[in-house]
Amino acid sequence: MKPSRDISRLIEIMAALRTPVTGCPWDLEQNFETIAPYTLEEAYEVADAIAQKDLVNLREELGDLLLQVVYHARMAEEEAAFDFGDIVEGITKKMIRRHPHVFGDENGEKAEHVKGIWERIKAEEKAERKAERDALGIAERKKGYLDEVPFAFPALQEADKLQRRASKVGFDWNDARLVLDKIREETHELDEELSKSSPDKGRISDELGDTLFALANLARHLDIDPEEALRRTNRKFRRRFSAIEEHAERTETTLEAMNLDEMENAWQAAKSTKG
Repeated sequence: MKPSRDISRLIEIMAALRTPVTGCPWDLEQNFETIAPYTLEEAYEVADAIAQKDLVNLREELGDLLLQVVYHARMAEEEAAFDFGDIVEGITKKMIRRHPHVFGDENGEKAEHVKGIWERIKAEEKAERKAERDALGIAERKKGYLDEVPFAFPALQEADKLQRRASKVGFDWNDARLVLDKIREETHELDEELSKSSPDKGRISDELGDTLFALANLARHLDIDPEEALRRTNRKFRRRFSAIEEHAERTETTLEAMNLDEMENAWQAAKSTKG
């Protein structure tokens, strides 16, 4: 089998990998649940390639992400649920339907017009999905107000979206300083738990989670994306830690052989020169 620019070749490869007896033993053992973490990982690697402005790597990572779609489609086809063609047809139908100002005759000259069109069409699609599920005998799970926020989001992003949604119905502070007070309260409770003679790890985890949730809330009130803020700090940490590695190389030693004071001095030097 040879490589090809045609998507059908990738679909054929996946089918071969999932063919009993002659396929790949590892691929044959997989299911939707075991593959899902890889799907998320590949999506993050796409985002990282974009952040690095590395188009060569982006091409490869998009291919890896596309493989995930083909993988899930193949497993669904094996269960006679749907196949890759159904996915393509579904998304093309959705995009055409959601852009009547491009593919139809509706007015969508301004962004607010487009938003109104999207909201109306999404409501129609939701009703149609319910009818389809009813016809298949799939019970509709009663959803709460916050169920619109997917559980699969990274925890920090989920916290931000939960708070934004709750805020729409008035469950929110109206002053960022009140959120700061909440953060102080949560860190105090965390300190109390840590100070106990026999700290409870479960309680410590709860208090730490409450603190992180409050920090995400503060970011929202300050109109700062908490994910991006933490990513910036992560990149800063990488940069400063690399300075410790460079110091180790210059002094012909290793990270393992350096003591904490030496590492801290190199860290502070990087902080003052590189930020």
